[in-house]
Amino acid sequence: MADVAKRVGVSRALVSLVFRNQPGAGEETRRRVLEAADELGYRPDSAARLLARGRSRTIGVMLTLHQPFEADLVEGVYPEAERLGYDVLLSASAPGRDESKAVEALLSHRCEALILLGSTASIARLDELGRRSAVVVIGRTARGANVDSVHTAEGKGVRQVVNHLVELGHRHIAHIDGGKEPGAAERRRAYRAAMRRHQLTEEIRVVPGAHNEDAGIAAGRLFLSEERLPTAVFAGNDRCAMGLLHTLGRAGIDVPGEVSVVGFDDSHLSHLSHIDLSTVRQDAVRMAEHAVRFVVERLDDSTLDPREAVLDPKLVVRGTSAAPPSATGAAGPDDCRCSPRGHRAGH
Repeated sequence: MADVAKRVGVSRALVSLVFRNQPGAGEETRRRVLEAADELGYRPDSAARLLARGRSRTIGVMLTLHQPFEADLVEGVYPEAERLGYDVLLSASAPGRDESKAVEALLSHRCEALILLGSTASIARLDELGRRSAVVVIGRTARGANVDSVHTAEGKGVRQVVNHLVELGHRHIAHIDGGKEPGAAERRRAYRAAMRRHQLTEEIRVVPGAHNEDAGIAAGRLFLSEERLPTAVFAGNDRCAMGLLHTLGRAGIDVPGEVSVVGFDDSHLSHLSHIDLSTVRQDAVRMAEHAVRFVVERLDDSTLDPREAVLDPKLVVRGTSAAPPSATGAAGPDDCRCSPRGHRAGH
């Protein structure tokens, strides 16, 4: 401002009035000040102005790298935050940089509110954060913590998967578990319950895993090493499903002719024609909009009780699920496989 004032030949106080669009400067002076500012490359520091008023109007978003669905959520956060007059700052957790460091970085940059994607923090930790800032977690419940949450009705989505596969004729339906990942416990419980509901208790099989491709690859190798392949696999999420598809494809196993595969998320990668994954859609845009509104409302009224938005999922049937081999005249799923190599050689 001092440089602009010197260029125009007016006081710094008068330049400040012009920049703040306050009365006190004539139109000619205002024009000259703005022209000088443009020539000098001056840009008002909106963050500094907000901080001077005790506000940053910035929402911090913690995400996990390499999770496509979280990228879809971030895309939904930006337009809603902008509509409500807030900026967005991202901080990622990654190998060597845990969730706590990612969150503290956001707070150190004066973010007023936090949206946590894929958080695995304890309820005690979430409660502590909720007392320091307006916080919402996406993708999991957070009952007992002073934070808001937005998630999909996991159980309903899993029931849709199992119902779909059973209606196609599948009985040997395995589930690759998501371990300690957000939503994994709910999906695991729902899978077991749905299988029991269809009188398939003896067919329940939960394979330890995680929400990544490595878990799908490992599960695929395990299935291939056994005498009999499951006729269908419900993967913990789309990334896990893609790892499984990779392993089955390299082994020459036809999907869905020999094994049907269903994921969870409906991330943008699952739509690709060469993947064409049957999966459970979580509405990323609506989840993001709910989360942004929750934190903004809590900034306006910190006395609000914790809220929970539960959105309906939708099974999207694509090219990786079909009737099992026994229903199409091929060898039945109970037929013995002497070895993975011998099984493939017969096709």
